Amino acid sequence: MTTSRRDFVRTTSAAAAALALSTSRADAAERASRLVLPPSPGDPAVNELLMKALDAAKAAGASYADARISLGRVQTIFTRERRVGGLADNETFGIGVRVLVEGSWGFAATSELSADAVTRVARQAAAQAKANKSPGRKPVTLAPAPGGQKGTWASDAKVDPFTVPIEEKVALLLAANEAALKVPQARFVNSSMFFLKDEKTYANSEGTLVAQTIIRTQPSMTVTAVSKDFKDFQTRQSNDIAPMGRGYEHVTDAKLVENATKWAGEAVEKLSAKPVEVGRYDLVLHPSHLWLTIHESVAHPTELDRAMGYEANYAGTSFVFPPEKVLGKLKFGSPLMNIRGDRSQPGSLAACGWDDDGVVPESFDIIKGGIFVDYQTTREQALWLDSYYKQVKRPMRSHGCSYAQSWADVQFQRMPNVNLLPGEKDTSWEDIIAATDKGIAIIGDGSFSIDQQRYNAQFGGQLFYEIKGGKIVGMLKDVAYQMRTPDFWGALDMLGGQKSYQLGGAFNDGKGQPAQSNAVSHGCVPTRHKQINVINTGRQA
Repeated sequence: MTTSRRDFVRTTSAAAAALALSTSRADAAERASRLVLPPSPGDPAVNELLMKALDAAKAAGASYADARISLGRVQTIFTRERRVGGLADNETFGIGVRVLVEGSWGFAATSELSADAVTRVARQAAAQAKANKSPGRKPVTLAPAPGGQKGTWASDAKVDPFTVPIEEKVALLLAANEAALKVPQARFVNSSMFFLKDEKTYANSEGTLVAQTIIRTQPSMTVTAVSKDFKDFQTRQSNDIAPMGRGYEHVTDAKLVENATKWAGEAVEKLSAKPVEVGRYDLVLHPSHLWLTIHESVAHPTELDRAMGYEANYAGTSFVFPPEKVLGKLKFGSPLMNIRGDRSQPGSLAACGWDDDGVVPESFDIIKGGIFVDYQTTREQALWLDSYYKQVKRPMRSHGCSYAQSWADVQFQRMPNVNLLPGEKDTSWEDIIAATDKGIAIIGDGSFSIDQQRYNAQFGGQLFYEIKGGKIVGMLKDVAYQMRTPDFWGALDMLGGQKSYQLGGAFNDGKGQPAQSNAVSHGCVPTRHKQINVINTGRQA
């Protein structure tokens, strides 16, 4: 049976609940026999429903309203040694409506996509906004943003990962596992692939109507080596292969089978590595490690809602406050430190054409020459910094940092890609090592701990190498470094050039209550930090 997209929207009331459920591919064929898949972004039927939602919100008293219809799909494949450990293929489809009524927010969502349902949800959002109004609360106002925007945007993906057969993906993972297991003492291997595709259309009462297709991909592997006497084990995670806003070509480019032997060999080498001696060392940090330090010690504390005390879930508040005392004044790091926020880099996880306020994101300086100069903001938050923007004669506008993980979640401030810019000289990883007399080189991220103000922290890694006289002389283990954020970044005295710039990142940047996940990349170059305290994390028998 075939159904037009317009007919689909008009007749899905009875079946919409099934669309919102996370379903496995095992029952996808059966569902498809009963009704067609949801409309694509920008489909006229989708646009019509969005307009109905906005009209209903305005009729209910909203001074501003926006609505998002999205189809989200996530696929995860997990293998262990020579077997498949798990397969999940989930799908969710619906609409979320957000409104401002008399300066208060309201939000409601539904998986039922019919004219009556979206009208009802818009009215529910308006009723919630009225209930949220408080005499003592300052009304919400939004910074100006261009209205009437129209267009489409798509991730930098050449191959849609959802078009690649499951059998092909599983075969690649098992082949990589087999290659790792051929290395003596490599005893356990886990490998996986994760794919996300979010097709969403956004409209607001200011005339913006835009559609986006976001694709994200992550292949990964973990190899565990066991000593011959079974008294020690060491792992090597493939986190030098970062998740990306790309398609299946990212899996192909990762060369899992070819790299599996190398990763397994490094896990085995860690078994005989020398335990680190505690003390102060010059640290040479690879981008595959440094991205996480940037995420925790720079990106989180420069979220404006954390600094203002409105947000503390998952990552605490921030030492970068109050704004009037730190903006343009706080020495965050050395003059070599330049941090920029953006959502435009091809292949980055936070890349998009418009944020979930309908704003075209801009690239903006967060730290310039070591001095903190700006926070991450949304349309609502930009007004909190009105006096500072007037002082520095900067237009008051959002940086485009609004995001919701699905149609069922309300959007709020989430970090963009937060990047350490390259130095002016064409300095390489090898150049920095050659210039270091006594130090430790760290590759890959590991466990970490950081306080609720993002000020005191401890970071581990994957691979550690001792540097003497400008040369790597052997592998170390049980390494972690302790830091205070401004001291650590103030100790930055060398950094790589443009050719050494790489993206790292994560899918699971948690924030909010109820919790939401954000995907974000952090581009950076190798760096050297002078005289950082290193501890030994090894346990004594």
